[in-house]
Amino acid sequence: MFRPKLPDVPTLPTTAVTPQQTQAPAPSAGRPIAPFVGVGAGAVAAVVVVGIVLTALLAAVAVSAVSVAIAAVVLRSLVSSAHKR
Repeated sequence: MFRPKLPDVPTLPTTAVTPQQTQAPAPSAGRPIAPFVGVGAGAVAAVVVVGIVLTALLAAVAVSAVSVAIAAVVLRSLVSSAHKR
């Protein structure tokens, strides 16, 4: 009485799917471009990776320089206040 009625799950008809045939592109009569594309993509990837690494190193050096500068200001303040007493 208090149980909800669930609808029956319809069964889908099974049909055989035939794969569509695609035609291969005709070979070109000119020079092959594939080796040059591979070299260019590898070179671009290497340049991007080197750029990311150099940017990360530059950011690390900048953060280190800022922290050293803050530490120097704090130490200078502590030393000067100790001499005034």
